[in-house]
Parts: sequence; C-alpha cells; structure tokens
Amino acid sequence: MKIPSGVRARFGTLAAPLWRRLSGRAQWRVARFRHHTFLVYAGGIVRDERGRILLLRHRLWPPYRAWGLPGGYVNAGERLEDGVVREVREETALEVEVAGPPLRLASGFRHRVEAYYEARVVGGLLALDTAEILEARWFPLDELPELMSPRLRDVIASLDLKPA
Repeated sequence: MKIPSGVRARFGTLAAPLWRRLSGRAQWRVARFRHHTFLVYAGGIVRDERGRILLLRHRLWPPYRAWGLPGGYVNAGERLEDGVVREVREETALEVEVAGPPLRLASGFRHRVEAYYEARVVGGLLALDTAEILEARWFPLDELPELMSPRLRDVIASLDLKPA
C-alpha cells in the first residue's frame, strides 16, 4: 500500500523531533529491526552540468550535520546501484543512472557499510519527499555547507571527482 505524500510529510514532521531525541545507539537499534544482519548504505554523488554536487538537508538528521548526499539503506536482495537510483528518486523525484563502479566503499562502523556511486540525472524534475528532506541545493565542491558531518565532507573530498 502506497502512503500518500501528505501523510508521509505530516508523519515526518511529527517524527523528526522524536528521532533526533533518540541517542545514536537507540537510532541504530530501531534501524536494526528492519535490517537484521547489518546495514548497507548506498549514496549518490549526483552532479549537474557545472560539476556541482547535489546535497540534501535531511529532516531526521541532527541540525549540526543536516546536509548530506541523497541515498539510504539498500533493501535485501537489491543491487547497490539500484538502491542509489531508488533512493535518489524517492528523496528528490529525479531519475538517475549510475555511472560506473563504486567511487568509494567505507566500512569499520559497528553495523554499517557504505558505498558511494557517481550518478547522472537522466530525467525527472526536482520535487522533495518532505517527510525526509527539507531542502535540496547544488553546491560547488569547494563550497560545501558548514552543517555537514566532517566524515562525509572527507568522503567527498577523497573522491577526486573528474570535471563534469
């Protein structure tokens, strides 16, 4: 059953303060109810024709690190590349195509593995899933927002992205 976007947005507005109040440990426990073994995150490095990177300000993330890449957890049996395509579409309504192998794999977290893929927009118009996303903006690589986790900033800096 598909939940109407207005209902999802209202739920996100109500749930975000509660989610942010949970400790990181409690958030992981809640997430592990859905992902029983470990969590696999697939993020999209989506750039425009000027080489800027698409970043989203997430409703459920703490304000001090609210900006991040489009992406999310991969479903059981889903290819990582398909997870990126699905997550970008769910969060932004943009249709993307993954361009090549992962740019970066990160592990060593307690229950999480991360894969980052470059993706290009092939269709759609930017429309946000307001249950999760507050804002979307294109940023030059040398002007990333302050309210972003230092770890993610380091991931993006380490990618050595080629000009668009």
